[in-house]
Amino acid sequence: MDFDPTTLNRALPLRDQIYQKIRNMIAVGRLKPGDPINEVAIAEALGISRTPVREAVKRISDEGLIKVLAQTGTYVAPISRADLEEAYVIRRALEMESARRAAPKFTASSAEAIEDNIAAHRLAISRGKYARAIQLDDVFHRTIAETSGFPMIWKAVDISKAQMDRGRYLAIPKPGYGEQTIKQHEAILDALKRQDAEGAALAMEHHLETSLHNAIEVAGELGAKVASSTNEAK
Repeated sequence: MDFDPTTLNRALPLRDQIYQKIRNMIAVGRLKPGDPINEVAIAEALGISRTPVREAVKRISDEGLIKVLAQTGTYVAPISRADLEEAYVIRRALEMESARRAAPKFTASSAEAIEDNIAAHRLAISRGKYARAIQLDDVFHRTIAETSGFPMIWKAVDISKAQMDRGRYLAIPKPGYGEQTIKQHEAILDALKRQDAEGAALAMEHHLETSLHNAIEVAGELGAKVASSTNEAK
């Protein structure tokens, strides 16, 4: 694992920075299912005590991204269908309501902000900048939550969507997946511009359901590859 001590801001809580670092590495696939998480090695690499590392790992474990096995060790959790579906159920409920409440408050400036976001997202996809595309995807959803007048919705989503994030990073390079997301974002935007609350909610539901199906598909492919590699090694 690449932990550079120069990336830490000593004026900010270390546990929060380490949490973001490890969580992001898991989400983007730099830390893969089954990879060990060595708290002592991370602390030594960063030149800090083990306490903030242990606190960060505990927080990520609570989100289901890390498994702590007694007498065995700490490992990156597998991507399971059950975890993906649970994340989807939570996100669907919150974001459908977010879109529903944003619609009557949607203004020309709101539309312009999301149009700019979609344009930047499309460019990132065309250039193969997938990490940037996913960041812009998050901005799209966060902007709708902020427009709804309930910005805490996005904070709750951000915590619960970690499992779906792993699936998104696996799915987005596949041909057509990124373009599919753009079209669905445009459909949500069209409903919001019409101030069609139910239309926006349904468009959001369709979008998230597609994301779930894509994530399940690529997670299944990954699981098959891992199983095949394990069998070959025997």
